[in-house]
Amino acid sequence: MKPFDIDVLNHVKVELFSLEGNFVIVPHINPDGDAVGSALGLARILKNWGKKATVVSPSGYAEFLKWMVGNEDVLVYPDNKKRSEAAIQSAEMLICIDFNHISRAGGLKKFVENFRGTSVLIDHHPHPEAFAQFVVSHPECSSTAELVYQFAKEIGLKEFVDTAAAEALFCGIMTDTGSFDYNVSDPQTFQTVSELLELGIDQDKIHSLVYDNYSADRMRLMGYCLSECMEVYPEYHAAVMYLSKEVQDRFNFVTGDSESFVNLPLSIKGIHFSTLFTEKGDHVKASFRSKGEFAVNEFARKNFSGGGHRNAAGGELFASFKEALDKYRSLLPEYQEELIRTKTN
Repeated sequence: MKPFDIDVLNHVKVELFSLEGNFVIVPHINPDGDAVGSALGLARILKNWGKKATVVSPSGYAEFLKWMVGNEDVLVYPDNKKRSEAAIQSAEMLICIDFNHISRAGGLKKFVENFRGTSVLIDHHPHPEAFAQFVVSHPECSSTAELVYQFAKEIGLKEFVDTAAAEALFCGIMTDTGSFDYNVSDPQTFQTVSELLELGIDQDKIHSLVYDNYSADRMRLMGYCLSECMEVYPEYHAAVMYLSKEVQDRFNFVTGDSESFVNLPLSIKGIHFSTLFTEKGDHVKASFRSKGEFAVNEFARKNFSGGGHRNAAGGELFASFKEALDKYRSLLPEYQEELIRTKTN
């Protein structure tokens, strides 16, 4: 991990140490394990320090992330609009977590844009927009959770990282690296995990809480998708899975049920580019994963109004489900040479 920007760090440190009022932490819409873990981990650190910190989420999140300490205090904006707005309006500092574009704030976008106190962004996605006064951006970091831990250490708050905070941060690192399968080329990631383990976390328990906590419907959904909703294109070293609204309804789909589905085709010999399309109300959500040098963040940016990391990205298309799939299929020949080169690297 690259050194912190000293000027930014010092400014944020001065603000954090001087403010005595409320702090509000906002993760991105449809927060994943890294966003939830980072937000709850940071909130716990601030509370242990004696500050008042509230997490306001733009939307709900998966049940398998609700075991972390502090979850019961999270304000989900669509369900608690008045309390969420009051918390943000009374806050002295707004900390945005794990997103680089203000559109990812969902229904909280206008509050982030119009916030009059001190605003900070802590994130590991590339090319952040300048919507916060202070930006702590490290795309080379495995996860925002790892970045939050290093940030806390750097400004002198390590003593306030207790077991509960460490559990949340470990969850963020674990989920954003696919259980340490990618984004883990920096030895500091494992040093961070080592230090979190020293704080008494049970990594086996956390892994089980996240990955062994699904419904029977979800297991049946996964089996059906692998059998009926997956297309493999060996000539492009690519595969796609898709979840129509009809299939979601059939298997009683809830938020988080498709977590990690996009990774499944990567276990097929010769496949190093995988895509998952999920039909939503007025758009189609896209998730992309790759192995090697194929940059799915660029693929997502150019074709699906998205972005992310080289090997893990997302996007969306305001079109019909069929149109999204047809567009994906039509793009594969355009990327064939690049995908073949990636295979030989």
